[in-house]
Amino acid sequence: MTLVHETGLTREIIGLAMRVHTRLGPGMLESAYERCLCFEFERNQIPFSRQVDMKLSYDGMFLDCGYRADIVVANEVLLELKSVERILPVHEAQLQTYLRFSGCKIGLLLNFNTASLKEGIRRRVR
Repeated sequence: MTLVHETGLTREIIGLAMRVHTRLGPGMLESAYERCLCFEFERNQIPFSRQVDMKLSYDGMFLDCGYRADIVVANEVLLELKSVERILPVHEAQLQTYLRFSGCKIGLLLNFNTASLKEGIRRRVR
């Protein structure tokens, strides 16, 4: 996977997330944004997985500890969705941890509870 392709994919993901945010606005449950964003991926024929189990690697074993990424797009970009007043350091740490667990190189933290979604986007590269 080239960085150019990854950048184009993240740009497309952000564009679709902005479309969802424009239509719904802030103040809804995270699950509503997740479902609508998945609908946009389906409509645009972008492969994704929803509520992806993240196994913890510990001492050579993979353990199921209940961690789940909201969405993984094309097995390349991990999305962690929020609908919170503001992004906290713990949210960013969660994204970094999920990136490590998933093997994805790029992660997007999207907080839909903002006046403009642009304010609620954090992009991280592993």
